Amino acid sequence: MPAGPGAPASPQAARSAPDPGTSGPAACPPPRLPAPGPPESPARRRGAVRASFPQKLAEALSSQYGLNVFAAGLLFLLAWAVHASGVGKSDLLCFLTALMLLQLLWMLWYVGRSSAHRRLIRHKDAYAGARWLRGSITLFAVITIILGCLKIGYFVGFSACLSATEGVFPVTHAVHTLLQVCFLWGHAKDVIQSFKTLERFGVIHSVFTNLLLWANSVLNESKHQLNEHKERLTTLGFGNMTPVLDDHTPPCNCSPPALCSAISHGIYYLYPFNIEYQILASTMLYVLWKNVGRRVDSHQHQKMRFRSHGVLLGSVLGLAALAATVGVVAVYLVRIGRSKTKSESALVMFYLYAIILLLLMGAAGLVGIRIYRLDEQSLDESKNPARKLDADLLVGTASGSWLISWGSILATLCAESRPPYTWYNLPYSVLVIAEKYIQNLFIIESIHREPEELSEDIRTLRVVTVCSGGHATSFPLSCLKNGPAAGNAAPQGSERQHAANGNMCLREVRGKEEEKSWEEAPGPACHPCFLQGDGQRRILRNIAAFLFLCNISLWIPPAFGCRPEYDNGLEEIVFGFEPWIIVVNLAMPFSIFYRMHAAASLFEVYCKI
Repeated sequence: MPAGPGAPASPQAARSAPDPGTSGPAACPPPRLPAPGPPESPARRRGAVRASFPQKLAEALSSQYGLNVFAAGLLFLLAWAVHASGVGKSDLLCFLTALMLLQLLWMLWYVGRSSAHRRLIRHKDAYAGARWLRGSITLFAVITIILGCLKIGYFVGFSACLSATEGVFPVTHAVHTLLQVCFLWGHAKDVIQSFKTLERFGVIHSVFTNLLLWANSVLNESKHQLNEHKERLTTLGFGNMTPVLDDHTPPCNCSPPALCSAISHGIYYLYPFNIEYQILASTMLYVLWKNVGRRVDSHQHQKMRFRSHGVLLGSVLGLAALAATVGVVAVYLVRIGRSKTKSESALVMFYLYAIILLLLMGAAGLVGIRIYRLDEQSLDESKNPARKLDADLLVGTASGSWLISWGSILATLCAESRPPYTWYNLPYSVLVIAEKYIQNLFIIESIHREPEELSEDIRTLRVVTVCSGGHATSFPLSCLKNGPAAGNAAPQGSERQHAANGNMCLREVRGKEEEKSWEEAPGPACHPCFLQGDGQRRILRNIAAFLFLCNISLWIPPAFGCRPEYDNGLEEIVFGFEPWIIVVNLAMPFSIFYRMHAAASLFEVYCKI
């Protein structure tokens, strides 16, 4: 068989053609070191610092502008929520509409300028705006546009007593959603190198505009959930502490009433998808803002491929969890609030379901982390704004559910009287904290690992002999092979030499001394056969697929009204109704977003393994 340029030398060739000037067959040619370049002058360093100063200044100015816009918008939202004097819903919608129109003008200018200079070479961030991410935001955007159509129908039904801004806002929002998705499909990977100061202000304005639209949707959905919660508490015996309902129903009749009622209920069922769309668009635009003026490495990461084979166990378990979730949510929503007995049984059912699922997820995450501890694959430590944002969002949004869980733990332990069903809340809250802690560790380590193809040479070099000064250290051959035959490799009686990467070699020596050394000092990379190569990747892919489906399963209950944190009632007694409701309303959106973001990150992990 003809030997290629990358083929290892045969044993005969290694013995018949020793390298002149070496003292033994195990010697390797010395590695070539790059020639040192001229030292960088102080003047050049000062010039680089001066060049980076305007970039840092523009970044600070644009971020402060965005924070001020966000603060002003939050105050508008707060004033409307508490019925502040002189601030109505029309004022809030006018402010949000003006922000969207300004963003639309900037996007149209950016797209027009990009089209005029389309022949120029443009830098791209290969890690930003993955195709599956853009596909997800497109799906959420379609549902958001449907939500806008329902709002237009709601306005038409109540047009006799609603201001014109409540009709203009959903139309503007629908156009804004459509154009923004098109913009993200075409320019999410851009690394902007011209008009950088202007572009920073435009992108950061877009980021905080989407965050304010997200906060507006969260507030509307929370008001709806709060009204339903106050009605349910009466069935559990806590009705004496609930204030009057706080709704913004128009003071006129809608015609036809059945259609208006269906539209009103449909709007609140579509809000979870709108909320996910706005926060997902904010994150993609934030990565674009971080990439303005950034120097991109010439190395492009390998494209991730979706593989469906070998994940039967993880997919079956995940789909079973998803089916169980749909059933639990349906029964919960039917039984909660009907009577005290039915409400308590619904809470017990939900807690038992969640405890079992969280235990399985935590165990799967621990297995994945243990596999990584046994593996010696290299980590990717390059600067990557998208990956850093993913890790920060995982930890930051998990703090929302941690806050609620610690409140439930304290309420259970400190309450003077505890109904029997509230004791299930204690292990549930503890498992929520532990499971997210474990899952975050698994995801963060997974997204920082090199793909298997990129690190194969590095993993091989860790188990072969480093030749230095004519001496060689031997390792078992089973460590060098990935596959079922790895454990069947046995030392031979002849002396062999293999070359790896031109300056690494492995020597097998004869006799009982070698066998003894293999038995007493196994290499650190030796693991069971099912944890090597394809077996290891198959286990990790099953774990990622199972956790992906489980996170979608745990996103469904709070997104569609199954919230025991509201319906339990014990926390309101300990902390007071209004303080606990404020905590839940602030933390719940982050908890809901965590599950969807974790599912997106796990899908990326699955494709990367």
